[in-house]
Amino acid sequence: MKELKDYVTAIPDFPKKGIMFRDITTIIEDPNGFKLAVDSLIALLKGVDFDLVLGSESRGFVFGAPVAYAMDKGLVLVRKKGKLPRKTISESYELEYGEATLEIHTDSIKKGQRVVIIDDLIATGGTTSAVIKLVEKLGGEVVKICFVLELAGLKGRDALKGYDVESLIIYEGN
Repeated sequence: MKELKDYVTAIPDFPKKGIMFRDITTIIEDPNGFKLAVDSLIALLKGVDFDLVLGSESRGFVFGAPVAYAMDKGLVLVRKKGKLPRKTISESYELEYGEATLEIHTDSIKKGQRVVIIDDLIATGGTTSAVIKLVEKLGGEVVKICFVLELAGLKGRDALKGYDVESLIIYEGN
């Protein structure tokens, strides 16, 4: 039986020389890989008391939606600036070259709701840190953060200290 990491394709020198890109689209494209990823994320949430699943654009939607469905929870979307139609709040964060802004509907999370964040990848932790700030601005509580893949060499967990973080696959490098 294949392990989840067997469904990840490694692409050397992408997007630049010296980088080993870990492509998770090959997990999604294979029905067995996708099922294994979703089932494994659900297993990480056994015994966790929560109200909502939150997925970050865009692959957080891909993994968060089936988890929310299987666990009978609502799914909250965090999107890039300007993509949500109702009243939003936003949080900006630094990228390697520039800045990005994420938004969430102001009525998506009620005060006191317990939220699980699901995303495909943790690298530096910048995106997830911004997502946490959005949840907390709305009065929600982040009770667990789950990733399919972690690039441990980029030390993203350092940005998420104090939160319960788990990853299905951990690569020691970057």
